[in-house]
Formats: sequence, structure tokens, C-alpha cells
Amino acid sequence: MAQLTVRKLSEEVVGALKQRAAANGRSAEAEHRAILRETLLGTEEEFAARAAALRRRLRSSVDSTATIRADRDRDSMA
Repeated sequence: MAQLTVRKLSEEVVGALKQRAAANGRSAEAEHRAILRETLLGTEEEFAARAAALRRRLRSSVDSTATIRADRDRDSMA
């Protein structure tokens, strides 16, 4: 697993990170990982919503069953 060093953070940011970590029952390092993961990858709920939207967008109204059967029939006759 990779390591990341963040330099030149203000005391205000570090203090806010520590407060948020304490409120969530995590270490500052674990909170930092959670913030990065949620910000860059989103939450599980956001992922599920994006996946559902993608499935809706890709859903086709074309029934390919007849085409597949015709191809199979043609191949079996060859």
C-alpha cells in the first residue's frame, strides 16, 4: 500500500482534522484516509447511484434474442 506525506498544512486544518477524527472515533490518519476515499471515490451510496444511472443509460430497447438465434442457426448449418 502506498504512503502519502502532506506538508505545509496550517494548524487550523490539522486541528479540524483531529476534531473530525475524534467525532468519528478514528485516528487522524484513519480520518485522513476516509476523507480522501470519500472525496475521490465517493461513498458506497454514491457509487450505487452512479451504477444505477449507468445501467439505466445503457439499457437497450432492442431485443437481440432473434438475432442471436439466427446467428446460431446459420452457424449450425455451415
